[in-house]
Amino acid sequence: MDQPSGRSFMQVLCEKYSPENFPYRRGPGMGVHVPATPQGSPMKDRLNLPSVLVLNSCGITCAGDENEIAAFCAHVSELDLSDNKLEDWHEVSKIVSNVPHLEFLNLSSNPLSLSVLERRCAGSFAGVRKLVLNNSKASWETVHTILQELPDLEELFLCLNDYETVSCSPVCCQSLKLLHITDNNLQDWTEIRKLGIMFPSLDTLILANNNLTTIEETEDSLARLFPNLRSINLHKSGLHCWEDIDKLNSFPKLEEVKLLGIPLLQSYTTEERRKLLIARLPSIVKLNGSIVADGEREDSERFFIRYYMEFPEEEVPFRYHELVTKYGKLEPLAVVDLRPQSSVKVEVHFQDKVEEMSIRLDQTVAELKKHLKTVVQLSTSNMLLFYLDQEAPFGPEEMKYSSRALHSYGIRDGDKIYVEPRMK
Repeated sequence: MDQPSGRSFMQVLCEKYSPENFPYRRGPGMGVHVPATPQGSPMKDRLNLPSVLVLNSCGITCAGDENEIAAFCAHVSELDLSDNKLEDWHEVSKIVSNVPHLEFLNLSSNPLSLSVLERRCAGSFAGVRKLVLNNSKASWETVHTILQELPDLEELFLCLNDYETVSCSPVCCQSLKLLHITDNNLQDWTEIRKLGIMFPSLDTLILANNNLTTIEETEDSLARLFPNLRSINLHKSGLHCWEDIDKLNSFPKLEEVKLLGIPLLQSYTTEERRKLLIARLPSIVKLNGSIVADGEREDSERFFIRYYMEFPEEEVPFRYHELVTKYGKLEPLAVVDLRPQSSVKVEVHFQDKVEEMSIRLDQTVAELKKHLKTVVQLSTSNMLLFYLDQEAPFGPEEMKYSSRALHSYGIRDGDKIYVEPRMK
């Protein structure tokens, strides 16, 4: 049988992990393995191979000598073959079948949609626990074949595959815990619910960038579809009503939610978004990657009550009444203006004269002196200023630094400024 044209897996392996390019290294995940090579092998015990092989973007089109793969990769547990030119599942099978301890396999951005994955080829993947097929355009038929042959598969990545629908597998995959299916075009909830049917043990569902518009499911049905779901990522989905957020409470084990960039939240401030979400989702312990502490939850729930207290009864969510039962009806918070004062009224004392003046606090001592020239009939160079805080116990403070801003003195209404001529 003719070998496909292009670079082989073994050819790239020999080039990248030769002693010249990959010197001996120690450390976690980088255990070097120098295997005994088959009689007559050109490598002659020269390769320093770690247990994690990264061979992405190397132009690989085929496997190469299977005996050599078996000899050199018996210890390998992780293999990254992303962004190569593998288009035949048979070639992938030749590689994987000779890596007996393989648990992680990345085949992203390989044109594998050009061939059909047969079950006997998929059987060589049996030990894989984490499989990445991003941007491979793998069909659902291919995915189903993989699922039937990988009894221990725990994590599956199916991003950027242009899926608009989901095809149900004839067999449930009980082992899968994490499904990463972002950046597709799954807009209809009827497609998402099929994922719950196929993966009943799912712990983490990452649906970001799918423009899902609504969650059309009853609360009881949601609990049955995703009974073990602990984390869901709906970043940049199309959710636009609070009822969809409330339905997330139907997942019995849900404790982590990601909801950035959805239309529903665009009109709210950053503070309102977080607090309203926390108040509506009483069981979550992490929102958008940040832990929800007990104090933050109570603050958010009290904020929620005050936020909705002036709404018409027909617009008040049910959660409002639950929280009023918990905390009682709260008084509106007092409105406090925390903006810094821009001007104050002070008494200006010069000799035996006292004049009440309004001065700007954003000006400097030098600018104040210019302002006082006409009042005290002194030049700025011949003027000394002293500030007296009406509550200070230490007496007047000389305002000796011309460039110092007045607000830094903490001047308040009723304080005094004394002007004296400079002694010659």
